[in-house]
Amino acid sequence: MTDPKHRLSAEFDEAEAIERARQGDEEAFQALYDRHKRRVYSLCLRMTANTAEAEDLTQEAFLQLYRKIGTFRGESAFSTWLHRLSVNVVLMHLRKKNLPVVSLEETTQVGEEDTPKKDFGAEDLALAGSIDRLQLQKAVDNLPPGYRTIFVLHDIEGYEHNEIAGIVGCSIGNSKSQLHKARMKLRDLLKMNRAEKATRS
Repeated sequence: MTDPKHRLSAEFDEAEAIERARQGDEEAFQALYDRHKRRVYSLCLRMTANTAEAEDLTQEAFLQLYRKIGTFRGESAFSTWLHRLSVNVVLMHLRKKNLPVVSLEETTQVGEEDTPKKDFGAEDLALAGSIDRLQLQKAVDNLPPGYRTIFVLHDIEGYEHNEIAGIVGCSIGNSKSQLHKARMKLRDLLKMNRAEKATRS
């Protein structure tokens, strides 16, 4: 006979699970947790580059979900709503740690345009098959926290600059500038990595 909890997680219709979790059904909440925990954890890990923090923040995100699931009105997909809730949990954590989410000094350097031009013909990190995913992840982890936050939100999570500006609390121009610098920094980190590999071989 199948374990009823396992059956619940596998067979629960998400809408039914949400409705039951809103009424305090712990098994329904467990089903939602099982279904979404990996996605929430990987988001937290990408934004913090720290496994211990990512684990803590995943727990915090689900604690917030437990408290706030009653406010979910179904205007967007549940996964989208949970995603935004998780992003907010991570950003609050970064602010508490006093990490500069957006460094204003670096965005006001002389001669720098507010909106960087697209670099056509440049190497596309997402498409360059020669780049090992682990190297790319390591390079993203090595970005300064402010750059990493904007890069993850825009290039990985797909938020628009106006949304990022609202989430992070900066101007749209600032978000664009931070993203441009994050990409430049990533390119440099990957070039250095390749150069190191070439000298070793």
